[in-house]
Amino acid sequence: MLRIGMLFDGGRGKAPGAGETKKGMTMDSKYSPSPSAAKTGSEWTWGDWLGQIRCRLGSGRMNYGVEPGLYRLGDPDKSSDVFVSANYKLSFDVLRRALGGMNAWILVLDTKGVNVWCAAGEGTFGTDELVKRIIEADLSNVVAHKKIVVPQLGAPGVAAHLVKQHTGFKVLFGPVRAEDIPAYVAAGREATSEMRTVRFPLSDRLVLTPMEIIPSLKVYPAFALAAFIFFGLGRDGIVFQNGWIDGRPFLILGLLAIFAGALLTPALLDVLPSRSFAVKGWLAGVAVVAASRFAGVAGHGPRLDGFSFLFFPLASSYIALQFTGSTVFTGMSGVKKELKYAVPVYIAGASVSLVLLLAYKLKQTGVL
Repeated sequence: MLRIGMLFDGGRGKAPGAGETKKGMTMDSKYSPSPSAAKTGSEWTWGDWLGQIRCRLGSGRMNYGVEPGLYRLGDPDKSSDVFVSANYKLSFDVLRRALGGMNAWILVLDTKGVNVWCAAGEGTFGTDELVKRIIEADLSNVVAHKKIVVPQLGAPGVAAHLVKQHTGFKVLFGPVRAEDIPAYVAAGREATSEMRTVRFPLSDRLVLTPMEIIPSLKVYPAFALAAFIFFGLGRDGIVFQNGWIDGRPFLILGLLAIFAGALLTPALLDVLPSRSFAVKGWLAGVAVVAASRFAGVAGHGPRLDGFSFLFFPLASSYIALQFTGSTVFTGMSGVKKELKYAVPVYIAGASVSLVLLLAYKLKQTGVL
């Protein structure tokens, strides 16, 4: 799903088991009208910061959650606002930090450890779950008003009229970014057009690039080993020196393809032509291969040159296509459309690349 949800309210993860309470959150039924309300604070601990970094790098985000239910921030009373969050811990952390200095209630839905935007698309941040949590928290006895603030990114999953019909609570859709909540509340819970606009500037795109770079780098050692074996293989077996010297330019091109697709393409997303991520990534790949050729990295005859200009830009294109899950530039239908046309091209390109490599090796060993 859309990993850009990490920018606004966190990313994907898996919730802890029932009954668990995260560090810094203590059960206290003496103060709260609701015996299930846990206390939390707006300040982040070192563990919270470390957890955020790990999630940005893609580590442990599938198992990073808080227990669903009602939480109290500060010293809320019956007149305090109620804000809704997903139970992915980074979503919860971003919200409580944004509410610093406020007394508020936070109602956490069981989204199976997925951030608000993605969970709204998957159906776990939805009407039924919201109604269920309002009733289970006995929210009508916790607050005197009948209003609840839901993140705007959760709107696709929430039917406000049904929530009011079943619980009596009116759903107010808050701003896109949690950081705008204080201004939203100060304005009488009215969101400006700026608060409603989903933006995706360079800084936001770069924050998400590790999510694409790291998975690709995990595959790179297998590619490097294959390149070493291929270029080192001769009539007398595998020669280490040949594998290293002849294969080194292609090891460099492999790294360049990864960063062209996972870093350069996102960075130049609004500059590269075409709405297609596959085309954008391919153009970035062609550019880095051409630059490497100019710098003397590539250039080993027509077969290997043909392989380089075919395989590596397509690899860059494939990696860039994965970034569709991290952007507001396209939706699910757009992704499916791109895959429909791009996958056959990738398969054909990989096949032709393999033929070029085999032709080169047969020529090198004197078979052809």
